[in-house]
Amino acid sequence: MAGAGAPSASNNDLGFMEQIRNLSWPFWVANIMEMIERLAYYGVRVVIPIYIAQADEPGGLHFTPQQKGEIFMWWALFQSVLPIFTGGFADRYGYKNQIVIAIILKIAGYLMMATQREYGMFFIGCMLLASGTAVFKPPVQGTFVRTLNEKNSGVGWGFFYMVVNVGGFLGPPLAHYLHGWSWAAVFYGCAVLVSLNFFWLLTYKEVDSGVDKSTGVMEVIRATAVNILNARLIVFILIMSAFWAGFTQLFDMMPNFIVDWVDSSSIAVHLPQFMLAKDQSRGPQAAQEWMINLNPALIILLVVHISWFVNKYMRRLSSIFLGIVISGIGVMVAGSSMNWITCLMGILCFSVGEMLCSPKMNEFLGVIAPPNKKALYMGYANIPHAIGWGYGAKLAGDVYGEHGEKAMLALRYLNENFQANLNPADNDHRVAAFKMLLEKSGMNAVEATLKLWHTYNPAKVWWPFAIAMFLSAGALLVFNVYAKRWEDVNA
Repeated sequence: MAGAGAPSASNNDLGFMEQIRNLSWPFWVANIMEMIERLAYYGVRVVIPIYIAQADEPGGLHFTPQQKGEIFMWWALFQSVLPIFTGGFADRYGYKNQIVIAIILKIAGYLMMATQREYGMFFIGCMLLASGTAVFKPPVQGTFVRTLNEKNSGVGWGFFYMVVNVGGFLGPPLAHYLHGWSWAAVFYGCAVLVSLNFFWLLTYKEVDSGVDKSTGVMEVIRATAVNILNARLIVFILIMSAFWAGFTQLFDMMPNFIVDWVDSSSIAVHLPQFMLAKDQSRGPQAAQEWMINLNPALIILLVVHISWFVNKYMRRLSSIFLGIVISGIGVMVAGSSMNWITCLMGILCFSVGEMLCSPKMNEFLGVIAPPNKKALYMGYANIPHAIGWGYGAKLAGDVYGEHGEKAMLALRYLNENFQANLNPADNDHRVAAFKMLLEKSGMNAVEATLKLWHTYNPAKVWWPFAIAMFLSAGALLVFNVYAKRWEDVNA
């Protein structure tokens, strides 16, 4: 079996189309449901940083970056810790039943996010959505693991990752279109979308998890806690946590960074109206959703073929290591300049790294999981998200709020150069700061943005996340040395 050791012969001897023919109907139904769920999820995920915290967004909530970081931190914990337990419940009580619960939770979350603007109630809506995602993931991924085998696992996980990114690619443009009606329409539309999975459940044939169905709730919780006490599992989780701290900032911090700083006016004049940002203060700009959409677009086009190539010629852990390094370089490049080409080149680099490492992380956990604990281990796969995304979100909120947000830097510039005596803790002062800077300085929006960039260098907000990713890669090198001795990984 491909991993830290030599690639598996059983995988290598089959051609690409032959591996596809080995994929069963439950696998395809699970992929369709996953695509719909991701279409709705990423419809919100890539635009919600703007809705929550962009200081100059009409109709937005205008929370601070720190508040956005707190929301995403708890979102990460709900979405990524719950699967540790819901994975065991999926194995015990059935994949289909758990998917029903997940759909109901997600619909409730979207509806609350559409209707609530106070921090506390909006926070609850976000946690319902996160909980629904947490309940949804293990039964779908458990289906994949139980229906894949040595002959098709590499291409199967590649297809899964491609389907996820079909939803990821279509979601942001859908959200951009619905935003033209209102912000509430974005959330209502996603609630309608995710409800379509009730229909696909009618065609889903239950997949046997292979576990003892006589155990009760407390036995499932106990088994979940006990089975994680595995040294190599814990070490792998910690290593991947550092990677995820940087990875998730493409979706948490990059949308605000692009809106605040990246100048895409030279290409925007050639783009159709539906690809343009609504804010025209710096002239026409490409919508940040479309710029970040380069990530899922590349994955849709390339991930299955890259997965097949990696499965044939590379060890799993070697692929993960290379992917982390390339992704870290991408993070540094994407945030290093105001130039839209540099930003896209960084996103491209990041995407190549993601395709090399992210599908293989799940596949690696599937390999080391005992036969009757597949969904449980897929639940464990979310722990790096919980630690990395949770800590990364909180750090990003603090770092971006202090050193990266244009509104806050404008407030600082006003205090330092015009003795404005604005209070950084007063959110009304923060929201109005950039307009005040234009009035007091006589600069236009382009000139003021350039002045703030060169004065405060907001590119530095990306440095701690790139460093975390490089440290993760270094630790994985050491881990790989020991992994070569494990028979179940090298077989």
